Amino acid sequence: MTGTPDTVSTETLTTGSPAAAPATKAAGNPAVKPQDREFTPSEVGALAHLYRGEVYRSTIWRTRLDTTTNWSVVTLGVALSITFSSVDASPLPLLLVGILIAFFLMLEARRYRYFNVWRARSRWLENHFYAPMLYDGDLHLEENWQRILAEDYNRPRYHITFVTALGRRLRTNYIWLLTIQTAAYYGKIAVHPAAIQSIDDIWARAAVGPIPGEAMVAAGMVYNLGWIGLALVTYQLDKQRRSKMRTKIAMG
Repeated sequence: MTGTPDTVSTETLTTGSPAAAPATKAAGNPAVKPQDREFTPSEVGALAHLYRGEVYRSTIWRTRLDTTTNWSVVTLGVALSITFSSVDASPLPLLLVGILIAFFLMLEARRYRYFNVWRARSRWLENHFYAPMLYDGDLHLEENWQRILAEDYNRPRYHITFVTALGRRLRTNYIWLLTIQTAAYYGKIAVHPAAIQSIDDIWARAAVGPIPGEAMVAAGMVYNLGWIGLALVTYQLDKQRRSKMRTKIAMG
């Protein structure tokens, strides 16, 4: 499976996606003969096994997402223990753990893109195969949902961009870890070794070697505002994509 540029739509399996465009156009074209066949019992059984496989793969990748989140929690906990072990302990571990959290976030975003592929396919089958079967027994093959799914199997691709995946994992888990890290860092320099008496105390305690405290505080603000901005921008982009959906389920 290969990635696609950031211009790729997140609705890869929906109407309006690059992969789905030929199928949806055919479905809306009066000159094209609608699908008039039905699935045989053996084909229905094959689709049931296909669904089980997609759910299994999405479950495996969901577990991998939990693994990277656990790594971030553990490393942050270690940094907190070291930093608050004594009043004279340096707050530097809380700064360094921010680099590790960012690395784990990028790794988890990459894994989320894989997870999203299997999740999207299983949800597609649930909404277009199982749900219609339970409602009235009509699979509505004339809507060409099966061709859209087949196209995704013929030319597999990521359904969302890396930035979108990054924003989703950031909003779900990592924004809280970063909040704890930031609050712990500023709490440390505010109370240890004694409560601050003036703004000069903040600059002195925030300094790291030759780097002045003012620069460290400014870098921290840029660091956190950057993550907040990314979370807000990707949230708005996700809302815009969902508002353009013409099907009942958002694929990706």
